[in-house]
Amino acid sequence: MYYNQDTIVYLDGNWIPAAKATTGLYSQTLHYGNGVFEGIRSYETENGAQIFKAKEHYERLLYSAEVMHIPCNYTVDELIDLTYELLQKNNMEDAYVRPLLYLGEQMTLIPAEESHLLLCAWSWDKYLGDEKVRLMTSGYQRPNPKSTHIQAKVVGHYTNSILASREAKQKGYDEALLLDAQGFVAEGPGANFFYEKDGILYTCPLGNILSGITRQTVFEMAKSLGYTIVEKHFVPDDVYNADGAFFTGTAAEVAPIESLDDHNFKKPWEETMGYVFSREYQKLVLQQTSNFFEPA
Repeated sequence: MYYNQDTIVYLDGNWIPAAKATTGLYSQTLHYGNGVFEGIRSYETENGAQIFKAKEHYERLLYSAEVMHIPCNYTVDELIDLTYELLQKNNMEDAYVRPLLYLGEQMTLIPAEESHLLLCAWSWDKYLGDEKVRLMTSGYQRPNPKSTHIQAKVVGHYTNSILASREAKQKGYDEALLLDAQGFVAEGPGANFFYEKDGILYTCPLGNILSGITRQTVFEMAKSLGYTIVEKHFVPDDVYNADGAFFTGTAAEVAPIESLDDHNFKKPWEETMGYVFSREYQKLVLQQTSNFFEPA
């Protein structure tokens, strides 16, 4: 589903067929999980392919590489240009783009001195679909921020996400909601979490979560639309009586949530702030007229 015989990827300065791309078996990323990546979406608009917040994504990629001691010789502008070229070579406009910086051969725990850049893209629907999601509080916690760089999008961090998602599906739910080491709600396996109560949106503060770019976009939209967002620590019991809730993420976009631990939220999705954000977000990424702002 990710590539076929015609798919072209960028690998270390070369444009090659995806089916012929290879990597080393002794990569530190493969063995120890020290690599960084991004998830980016491009949208088909009246002005052609438009990558949403490409600058912010690639700034985060370079930050992740720096704190994980991964060398990268590309600038943000170079990465953006390469991504548009990737889309053009694959004749794509609506696409999910995956940049990956992975390390070369190194079997010790000292970061490798050589890194590799892969850029690839494929067609991918919303990660959680359009139906409302049934959540369960996961038995797995998010990593302690003193154990790693939580704000970096690191390959190895996602073993935690895989475990939590698998646990939820095995128990009959659609997705998980993870807590931090103190028992406060943190985020989903691959998305940030918001809930609505009495006309106010709540989300947890930074520190135990990845600072999502879609999350930040919701803050920007809320300010323009006159909504209040409060960042605070809260526990699952605080969410059970919410009016509504949603996930945010590049892959998921703005995803509706039906319940947490079988506690259904009070309002129909169409009457919640999350629904407003989902509609405004689509207008924004498609560069259509929006109540949020007129596209440049």
